[in-house]
Amino acid sequence: MIFLLVFFIYPIVRTVQMSLTDFTGVGDATFIGGENYERIFTRTDYLEALWITIRFTFVVVVVQTLAGLVMAALLYRLPAIRNFSRAALFTPAMMSFVVVGYVWQFIYSPFSGGLNALLRSVGLDFLAQGWLGNPDIALYAIAIAHVWMFTGYTTAIFLAGYAAISPEIDEAARIDGASSWQRFRFMELPLLSRSFTINIILSTIGTLKTFELPFIMTRGGPDGATQTLSLEIIYQLFRNFDFGFASALSAVMLVVIVVIAMLQNWYLRKREDAV
Repeated sequence: MIFLLVFFIYPIVRTVQMSLTDFTGVGDATFIGGENYERIFTRTDYLEALWITIRFTFVVVVVQTLAGLVMAALLYRLPAIRNFSRAALFTPAMMSFVVVGYVWQFIYSPFSGGLNALLRSVGLDFLAQGWLGNPDIALYAIAIAHVWMFTGYTTAIFLAGYAAISPEIDEAARIDGASSWQRFRFMELPLLSRSFTINIILSTIGTLKTFELPFIMTRGGPDGATQTLSLEIIYQLFRNFDFGFASALSAVMLVVIVVIAMLQNWYLRKREDAV
């Protein structure tokens, strides 16, 4: 309780208090009421940052969950390589965001990057481009890097769900003549409902507050196409020294994360009970 009060409750209370002021990091703070919140919801720049964050989160959660599920289903059927592959898939999640960001920035480089070199080597020169310099695809390029980093983590959770499936159930399905697809669709998916709940909630919360990859790979560009809410908060803090406004943005982000997580938890738990 002391740990939660000191490192969780107290910072939230102070953030809310600071969001009602014009504090700049030094000197006295003047109470200005809800002006910071009015500024957030009346200027399109900050609403756009929120929309970019939600869109980025949706893409990452959907692709990462599906990729982790496919990997886990394959490894469940290949026990001979399961342990080695699980360790290999989990390795990117243990890497630093800085390392991953710079590696993928090099991969996406328009001149010496591996992706464009691969496309040219197979005769797809027309697809080669500056992946992080195109406002239409930069956000999705970063999403791919994020998915690559954490798909192994998602796979590990699904494999834990597979380990909880009784071998007798799988054997009974085989005896009844169920194909691999039928076992996956009608037996495994329902029994993995708890793994879906854990993966979706954890990946949603983690992605909503993402900061590192957009900061390292694009600095929020091009033309603000990857300016997430967390990145906007950091810029307001350390570039504009607008601590009060950054606190208001943080409070909004906290509310968004809590509301989305609660709705997800309610729906997914309800789905678990139905199964």
